[in-house]
Amino acid sequence: MTKTIKVKDVYIGGNHPISIQSMCNTKTHDIPATIDQIQELTAAGCEIIRVAVPDQAAANALSQIIPAVEIPVVADIHFDYRLALSAIENGVHKLRLNPGNISNPQNVTAVVKKAQNYSIPIRIGINSGSIEKNLLKQYGVSPTAMVLSAKNHIDLLESLDFTDICVSLKASNVPLSIAAYELFSKQYNYPLHLGITEAGTLYNGTVKSAIGIGALLSRGIGNTIRVSLSDDPIQEIKCAKAILQSLNLRKFGVEIISCPTCGRTQFDLIKLVHKVEAYTQNFSADLKVAVMGCIVNGPGEAREADIGIAGGNGSGIIFKKGQIIRKVPEDELFTTFCKEFQSLL
Repeated sequence: MTKTIKVKDVYIGGNHPISIQSMCNTKTHDIPATIDQIQELTAAGCEIIRVAVPDQAAANALSQIIPAVEIPVVADIHFDYRLALSAIENGVHKLRLNPGNISNPQNVTAVVKKAQNYSIPIRIGINSGSIEKNLLKQYGVSPTAMVLSAKNHIDLLESLDFTDICVSLKASNVPLSIAAYELFSKQYNYPLHLGITEAGTLYNGTVKSAIGIGALLSRGIGNTIRVSLSDDPIQEIKCAKAILQSLNLRKFGVEIISCPTCGRTQFDLIKLVHKVEAYTQNFSADLKVAVMGCIVNGPGEAREADIGIAGGNGSGIIFKKGQIIRKVPEDELFTTFCKEFQSLL
């Protein structure tokens, strides 16, 4: 079990729930746009938000952004340690530093001391694309190089009596990421922030993230996650929730299971499952809903569902826990389902 750190009112590590993170794609100095996006992401289920701090204007904006939002805000710092100092002064709840691009130990020391004074945790963000040159020369881009990069920074922080640390070891290569996280978890008990960096667009990025993050979570590795997509950050939250729910690690309301369809399907199942998904997505009840393509086999194949629909030629059935409760004409199937679903709430 890892140690626990606290980011505002969110606990990371130990036995605490795996938290969902995302990152704003607004310009941080655009204060209204950044606040609006954080609020939208919060409503979607984001629990920790990271913002870029590339310049002093962005650091200064934090003083207005942070009081206006509910969830913890993490400042993403690269190169200039002074921006980290400003972010802390302006109320940030956590820092993300990359040891590969803040190389002067004195500068890192200054940041650590200030974080210590303000009780601000630090995420050591290792990225396969910015490993220190000496490690690259000796080990190449490898799990060993990534873990040693993390070790160098951890050693420095620990020498300053700072252990309020979270670590990430991200790569766009899924097997590399998995191996790096596994190697690290065997050597340290610091909580891990999981992610596949630069995963890609919605479809490919979701697949890569689900494989990489899911593989690690299924092995008991990981305490907080961020799905990185070249898309609306809202999609990152949806994907993260689906990953956690599919592994029974978190519950986020109704889960849909549905038939992939085949030549035996005699109605428009795809249209129906989208209607059911749209209808149920705003309910927080922990229910499993099935939409199946075959009246004969559907209830048995989805007997674990709390409620389900199975369609046929001109008619369909509603079933609960594998038992048929109603048979109705096809044009009444959805409305009948909605009534029966409501009875479970």
